[in-house]
Amino acid sequence: MFSDDLRQTAAALLAEYEFAGYTIATAESCTGGLIAALLTDIPGSSKVVDRGFVTYSNAAKSDMLGIPPSLIHTHGAVSPEVAAAMAVGALSKSRADVTVAVTGIAGPGGATETKPVGRVYIATAVRRGLVKHKEYTFQGDRTAVRLATLVEALARLKSARPQANLR
Repeated sequence: MFSDDLRQTAAALLAEYEFAGYTIATAESCTGGLIAALLTDIPGSSKVVDRGFVTYSNAAKSDMLGIPPSLIHTHGAVSPEVAAAMAVGALSKSRADVTVAVTGIAGPGGATETKPVGRVYIATAVRRGLVKHKEYTFQGDRTAVRLATLVEALARLKSARPQANLR
């Protein structure tokens, strides 16, 4: 299902996390669970992957991750504020040490003047650590945007891994 390159990147990431004793949870909107699917496609991933949340609707973001509807209403579901809240919510609703959250507009519809197709926010949160988010604008069709988001989410997880054991 995934390219050999993606699988190798995911396997290396999981090996780093396992060696360090860290676990991961995902909170996904525009990728619809692709990050968790890739990670769990690797044998032995259960040692690292705690869980994944697919929060495609605004109600799911609130129900599953505890995001206040007012935050979504004020900033929009595709915003750095909601991405950060998704990452923090995934931490609070899981046993993971590090989370990655993605929200964006994969297209072909749903775009606005200020939020074009390809606009994606990726956030990471580390238990007893930092929450970071970044804005991206990926080019291409729906599949290209989702795959680019997947690749960047793995890179963000790699850079988010704490240097000291959290436990």
